Amino acid sequence: MAGVLARLREQAKRDPKVIVFPEYDDDRVLKAIDIIKKEGIAKTVLLAPTTLDAKRQEEFAAKFFERKQAKGVTLEEARQTMKDTMYYAAMMCKYGYADGLVSGAKLTTAAVLRAVINCMSIDRRDAIVTSCFIMEIPDCPYGEQGTLIYADCGVIPSPSSEQLSRIASAAARFAKEDLDIEPRVAFLSFSSKGSAEGRWIDKVKEAVTMVKARNLPYAFDGELQADAALVPEVASRKLKDSPVAGKANVLIFPDLDAGNICYKLTERLAKARAIGPITLGTVEPCSDLSRGCSVDDIIDAAAVTVVRAQKRALNKHQTNEEA
Repeated sequence: MAGVLARLREQAKRDPKVIVFPEYDDDRVLKAIDIIKKEGIAKTVLLAPTTLDAKRQEEFAAKFFERKQAKGVTLEEARQTMKDTMYYAAMMCKYGYADGLVSGAKLTTAAVLRAVINCMSIDRRDAIVTSCFIMEIPDCPYGEQGTLIYADCGVIPSPSSEQLSRIASAAARFAKEDLDIEPRVAFLSFSSKGSAEGRWIDKVKEAVTMVKARNLPYAFDGELQADAALVPEVASRKLKDSPVAGKANVLIFPDLDAGNICYKLTERLAKARAIGPITLGTVEPCSDLSRGCSVDDIIDAAAVTVVRAQKRALNKHQTNEEA
């Protein structure tokens, strides 16, 4: 049976969207774009400083200045900013010249996020910019037939309880709305439902209480140790009446240390595919990349971004019809 990443590539081909790549000087990106074009996964735009449209730069600079002048940004500074391919790409997405962007093969996550946060629209449902990874693990019985969502592994170093609750909500939405996976969300800890005590555990417990208070249509539970979250036999010994324990497919890590370390260990030791960090919390879809990414990782990130753009276009169309 084809995995989720193969399914996403095929889904992208049915209605390829315009995806912009601001990293013109990375061989992996160039090779990935060639394959993406040949397979019809996306309509690609590769940006370089020498190919940016001067009229559009001026348009973007004026709009950026309008948004940022209250914070002391001058028009000339805005013009200089729009010479940066990453910022230009984010503005293309914001103003409808592209449907999504993929970046991060050379740029750090911090550099990608600065442009995204300063240029794109924030989804007010969760009011947070965070990230997740799609983990596709071969010969794995856990999660969704070996597919799991890990969050947050790339953005918020030490989330508060409130932030942790919103990370969980955003990751659950991504699983349901973009991947068509019914989310079962586990807040991970070194404790399972009071088996240990401490302020670290209290933070996770508070996050669970907060997200449940929002009455979202997804299953959340915690705090859970990783084996209790994933393994039915362990869950049956440690817990009772949990909608998530033993069958979690979305894992929420208590901090960036845990999330980043775990995704890299899973990728290397379990020979998993790790696609991301996929940016969550923006209206316009964006996929960041690990600087250790492969050509296939870039292709899959583009496919995910296309599918997310497809979903947003469909939702917008349905909203317009209802109006």
